[in-house]
Amino acid sequence: MKMTYPVIHTCPVCDHSLHVKKLGCSNCRTVIENDFSLSKFASLSAEQMHFVEVFVVKRGNIKEVEKVLGISYPTVRGKLNDIIAELGHDEAEEENNEKLRKSQVIAMLENDEISAKEAVALLKNNRLEE
Repeated sequence: MKMTYPVIHTCPVCDHSLHVKKLGCSNCRTVIENDFSLSKFASLSAEQMHFVEVFVVKRGNIKEVEKVLGISYPTVRGKLNDIIAELGHDEAEEENNEKLRKSQVIAMLENDEISAKEAVALLKNNRLEE
């Protein structure tokens, strides 16, 4: 069996972005050559991809992500922010778009996505809309 390696996304010599030149089928040996771009997700580390997989499997339920990964709510948020930035989105813009309403915090609390302590912290520290 032929060994496969993960695709790297930056040049080890000059640190520029790499692109794919050739695709091949392991079944019929068809080869397609052109300039192909890599997914934005190719730039994520293995640890970040694991986090994304857990986050998606748990359908974005932060409380469940906390349990699976053994990390706190602020750590989950921090990892999400890092991934958002790595994917090329502006953190300040994302934070504005994530402005929580008080009703959202209450809903998160009711759905066991956050603890009462975390809800109080969100209500005290975040700029919340009514």
